[in-house]
Amino acid sequence: MSCECGGAGGCQGGAAPSETTGPTPAEVTMASAGQATMQMAPPAIDHSAFDVFNPPDPSLISDCVHCGFCLPACPTYQLWGREEDSPRGRIYLMQEGLENGPMNAAMVEHFDACLGCMACVTACPSGVQYDKLIEATRGQVERNGKHHRSRAENGLREAIFQLFPYPDRLKALLGPLKLYQRTGLSSLVRKSKILERLSPTLATMEAIAPPVTRNVTIPEVSLPRTAEGQALPVRSRVGMLLGCVQRTFYPQVNAATARVLNMEGCEVVVPKSQGCCGALSVHAGRAEEGEDFARRIVDTFESAEVDYLVVNSAGCGSTMKEYADILANDPLYADRAEVLAGKVRDVTEILVELGPEAPRHPVADAAGTNGDLRVAYHDACHLSHAQGVRNPPRELLGQIPGLEIAPIRDADTCCGSAGIYNLVRPEAARELGDKKATNIAATKADLVVTGNPGCLLQVTDALRRRGEDTLPTAHTIELLDASLTGAGASDLLSR
Repeated sequence: MSCECGGAGGCQGGAAPSETTGPTPAEVTMASAGQATMQMAPPAIDHSAFDVFNPPDPSLISDCVHCGFCLPACPTYQLWGREEDSPRGRIYLMQEGLENGPMNAAMVEHFDACLGCMACVTACPSGVQYDKLIEATRGQVERNGKHHRSRAENGLREAIFQLFPYPDRLKALLGPLKLYQRTGLSSLVRKSKILERLSPTLATMEAIAPPVTRNVTIPEVSLPRTAEGQALPVRSRVGMLLGCVQRTFYPQVNAATARVLNMEGCEVVVPKSQGCCGALSVHAGRAEEGEDFARRIVDTFESAEVDYLVVNSAGCGSTMKEYADILANDPLYADRAEVLAGKVRDVTEILVELGPEAPRHPVADAAGTNGDLRVAYHDACHLSHAQGVRNPPRELLGQIPGLEIAPIRDADTCCGSAGIYNLVRPEAARELGDKKATNIAATKADLVVTGNPGCLLQVTDALRRRGEDTLPTAHTIELLDASLTGAGASDLLSR
């Protein structure tokens, strides 16, 4: 594929999408048959690389005018400089797939190489909905292109999805992981670099695993109260998503979230029956699996009768806000999913919407110069790009006395976590993580905060590789909790 601008932008090139006819009666029947039909081999659309189940929409493809504004925003284009690994290049491949099937190995490789960070959506002046295009395309790859991946990669992906969306399975790993870390074996393995030689994916999993902390029990219902324990009037009744990775590896973040919401006048409802929200599955193209998880979340929080559903994981929040689209074709859940999606808020959003009531205290009790604390805030892609939530976290941090927010260079560029990306594309993810760590270290911050557990894992490991072991990381809500409780940030800074 080539363009007249040579990748510099401004090119109007690229073939226009072909005219398509409406679906045949057989296709309409199959499209309405639901999940049972999905287990069959769906027919392709004419000579397309794609089947009839949610192919990339030609009308959305035609929105792309190939201007090139997405190129500098795209992490993989930054890494490799290849047109096919830019958003407009992948859109061109989608168009080619619609017109000239079947799906081939090159298509699968370039679609798989996308992080799904959605920086291009923010950068695009034409409003191209690349998020919808890439998710539809990934569903097609899962059904029609997996055979172009190696057997090892398909096995790895299946293992990931048999583990990470299931908190009980993740929790079973904590005991062995704790023993591995506390015996010093982890240090020996890292120094030997044996895992890097055996498998970059295993090396990444070992490297990003955080220290195992004690579990924190969060009550199913907690009422508003001050930091001193005095009762407060209820301003709102909110549900809280525990998440999968969050509740397993960062239980203290969920505890801090519940405390902050309580101190700001929220009754917090945490149904213990809740499972995975489906974010990892949806982002990876495992549509049916993601829909099943979404239905269970709808059932769980619908019965909880909450005003809002609060999420402290950026990837989870972005998917849950799209439940109306994800379950649009399910007559039993479409309307209910739309109602619930309208209640979803990132924790920073809901706190800004409600407005501050609890007093804020300085947190720099043991660090910083002249009692101040310099904090680098890292924008999680699925918070800033996918949800458009940029100002609320900064506004909340700005309410803390004596806190300075240090800007990070190239803040809009993904850290390389991107759901399962750092496991299935560890080399590219590591390169992006190293760039992010370099830019964070340049801020001379005392603490790094972000709003997504995947980013915490990735950034913490990247800083360690760079030799910045003394630069601690935390979730944004943990720092606000330290301010509202008056505990200070000494525990966060000693990590």
